[in-house]
Amino acid sequence: MRALGRWLLWSFVGLCVLFGFLRATAIRAWRVPTGDPYLEASIAPSLRGGDLILLWRFTPPAYGALVLCPEPKHPERAVIGRMIGEERNTVRIEGTHVFVNERQLSSEGACADDHFKVTPPQGGPEVEQRCSLEVANGIIHPRGEAEATADLAKAELELKPGEVALVSDNRRYPYDSRDYGPVDRSTCKETVFFRLVGREGFFDVSRRFQYVR
Repeated sequence: MRALGRWLLWSFVGLCVLFGFLRATAIRAWRVPTGDPYLEASIAPSLRGGDLILLWRFTPPAYGALVLCPEPKHPERAVIGRMIGEERNTVRIEGTHVFVNERQLSSEGACADDHFKVTPPQGGPEVEQRCSLEVANGIIHPRGEAEATADLAKAELELKPGEVALVSDNRRYPYDSRDYGPVDRSTCKETVFFRLVGREGFFDVSRRFQYVR
């Protein structure tokens, strides 16, 4: 019995040390702000304001990953976007569609929940959007469709060495490199990879303990 007790004690100590190491070097918890309507709309359907998420910072973010970066023009503000394109690539964004070196990112059909609702950043009632799946560098991620695109800004970015483009998962209400331009890749140090709980808390079963692509 004593041997079992010692084993349990040292196992607990080992887990605490491992958790402390990961927290200090590799993982950070962060709650998505709820007072930034442009950020909140742009990250749907992947995330929502109030979500408690985990950020991976031990290795640099990969092409296609959902990343947290400081906004280039206002570094005190955080932005979240899909890292699309690498240095010397040309990234073109037109409504729902994204092209890298004139090749469009491919689609993989509809999401499991093929519709979602989002509040427009300018205010007003919630708007229903369609959700589809898109592939970037082998990463399959959700994308909020934009059925009417005539009023959406277009952009063509020539990425210089050390630059990447960020593209919002919500193509109807984006806040991304169309607004603030290319991003210095060295400032994007954290990848969004897990949602602990949603803004409604632990008992919102549909949005807790989820891997985020």
